Amino acid sequence: MEQIGYVNTDPSLDAVFAALSDPTRRAILTRLSKGEASVKDLAAPFSMSQPAISKHLKVLEKAGLVERDVDRQKRPARLKAAPMAEAVGWLESFRESWSASFDRLDLLLEDLKNTAPGKDGT
Repeated sequence: MEQIGYVNTDPSLDAVFAALSDPTRRAILTRLSKGEASVKDLAAPFSMSQPAISKHLKVLEKAGLVERDVDRQKRPARLKAAPMAEAVGWLESFRESWSASFDRLDLLLEDLKNTAPGKDGT
């Protein structure tokens, strides 16, 4: 029996979510959303070495979230939004079911509040 969601998954989407799972990589992406930066610039707010930041950048590059300029010595990194948009699109596909669940919960809570003892003065 085939399990839905476990077969034929998009490897690029898996790589995006794996890259986003680390708080340092998310912080790097936040910084890059403001403009390109060198490894030195990216390492500044962290208590880690530039080679450690470079390893994080390689994960982000592999996921397609970052590209680095290879023509210059500094090799600045910049954000690539397309893979992030795919991840957001995948998450958006669940919005309808989440909304319906919250609507049902709201109705249940309202019903419980209206039928609570003492509500009608008894």
